[in-house]
Amino acid sequence: MNPRPSYRELNGKLEEARQAALARRMRFVDPDAIYGDLLELDFLIDDLQETLPGILQEISPKEYRGQRPPQRSYEKPILDSELYAFGWDSRVFGCPMYLKFSIKGGFLWIVSLHRDRK
Repeated sequence: MNPRPSYRELNGKLEEARQAALARRMRFVDPDAIYGDLLELDFLIDDLQETLPGILQEISPKEYRGQRPPQRSYEKPILDSELYAFGWDSRVFGCPMYLKFSIKGGFLWIVSLHRDRK
């Protein structure tokens, strides 16, 4: 038996994230950290809402870098929600990137989005 999350489950979570991004239902757990990380990439936060669906399209389940089973959040707005982390080579950003997110209440909650720091 394969440990969670399965390829199919990850594919479903990425699709949920894409749908939330397309509907502009996204939140940041720590906005200042996200803003700072995006500024390092010369990327404006205002551009993220427009490009996030395309960014999520770049990611596949095989690029999952989270824990098995998924780690649970200790952050207040998404307390006890499962966290999904991915590392991939981004065409949009032009470098290896890292994204950690959760889905809660129909919203895509971004925990981390930055250049990959392997």
